[in-house]
Amino acid sequence: MRPETQTRDVALDRVSVERDGRVILRDVSVDLTASRIAVIGANGSGKSTFARLLNGLVLPTAGQVRVHGLDTRRETSALRRRVGFVFTDPQSQILMPTPAEDLALSLRGSPRADLERRVAAVLAEHGLAEHADVPASDLSGGQKQMLALASVLITEPMLIVADEPTTLLDLRNARRIADLLLAAPAQVILVTHDLDLAARCDHALLFEGGALAASGRPQDVIARYLALCA
Repeated sequence: MRPETQTRDVALDRVSVERDGRVILRDVSVDLTASRIAVIGANGSGKSTFARLLNGLVLPTAGQVRVHGLDTRRETSALRRRVGFVFTDPQSQILMPTPAEDLALSLRGSPRADLERRVAAVLAEHGLAEHADVPASDLSGGQKQMLALASVLITEPMLIVADEPTTLLDLRNARRIADLLLAAPAQVILVTHDLDLAARCDHALLFEGGALAASGRPQDVIARYLALCA
């Protein structure tokens, strides 16, 4: 079933996360159904920990996280088949020597003919066809991030969580990646310091000191953030 036909409910119920005796997130409760959700806040505010809760990379110390009907603690394997995660640094997720091999890895288990067809189509769609068999290490920063995003999009996830995916990019490539994410058929949760990008989303969350400080219209949440930074 295509991602857009599935429920898009992401719910946290009194979630806290502690690590080495330090509270990273505390008592976060929120229910999210919007298609495009921005997550903003200062460095160290808990944004990335929140993002990693959504595909089971981090488990709550207390409370419950449910993503599209799946409990992240009890149904981690099923969750990771439905949630695609895009990291800030694409080197964290490019695992194979070439772009073609890296995309094929995302489709492992598919019939060979179908796999080759889909890999070729995605490489062409994202401007990587000419680089299909070159070392991934030789790609530019923008091309690497495009490959990392393509490796997620090719799996047709129900939810894409992107943790500051444009931070390391120049303006042109940042816009390309942002446009691709906002046009994806999946629900998208985007952690970002780019307030213009956050304003293009349907809903926004603001984290401050490990707590959820605001949730609502992007304009209102951004205004609250700017007030905190004044």
